[in-house]
Amino acid sequence: MVRPGHSNKTTEDPNCTEGRETTKTLKYFPPYGSISGNATGDTCPTCRGTGRIPRGHEDQLVAVIPCNDVRLRPRRTKLYVFISMVVCLLLCCLILFFFFPRSITPTPVSVLSVMVYFTPDAVEMQVTNVINISNENFFPVEIAQFTMQGLIADIVMGKTKLSNMTAIQPRSQKSYTIEIDLPLTDKGLVAYCKSSSFKIHTLFLELQMTMNISYMAHTEQLSLQTYEYIDCGTNSTIPHPVSG
Repeated sequence: MVRPGHSNKTTEDPNCTEGRETTKTLKYFPPYGSISGNATGDTCPTCRGTGRIPRGHEDQLVAVIPCNDVRLRPRRTKLYVFISMVVCLLLCCLILFFFFPRSITPTPVSVLSVMVYFTPDAVEMQVTNVINISNENFFPVEIAQFTMQGLIADIVMGKTKLSNMTAIQPRSQKSYTIEIDLPLTDKGLVAYCKSSSFKIHTLFLELQMTMNISYMAHTEQLSLQTYEYIDCGTNSTIPHPVSG
């Protein structure tokens, strides 16, 4: 029984009405990962099925990019990769060309002079040689030590050592004057050099040279063997090129 002045309609809470409408909408909304709505799937992990992202969770948003998106296919990729490979190959070739070790060659040029001094029991000789050292590299080479010994008839007559030689600049050649003392004490050689029966007293001198060089934190030893003729019967020898 309805009292006069009162309506039989009940007042509903607006929040309840909105919640039921949201439930009806989600009921007909296809599940996450489904197009037709028939496939089974889970609720969207980002928005939890509500269609909205909770406040403060924007950094958890998952973006799905289609496979045919142009951003996944940058233009001229093969061209850029090819250019990068060519540039790297060119740089490697340049580094190998300029830093590849080349030869450092000592070359005897000539006998500059031979000074002979007679003593009662020996013959003292001072031989001065000119030696060229060429550097074919594109970087300077330091000469740490230079050693030379002279042999006559396979007998070591004298040695000399130099340790203050200057560096050789790239792609250049430098000449050095090296003196070596050769005292002859063998009676046969002394008699031959002092004999007046011969106009020319020729001796074949063997020079064995050893050179320690360093470049680019690398040390190396070079050796050279050469022959030259000298006159042990006169006080001086006219400069002449090395032969043999």
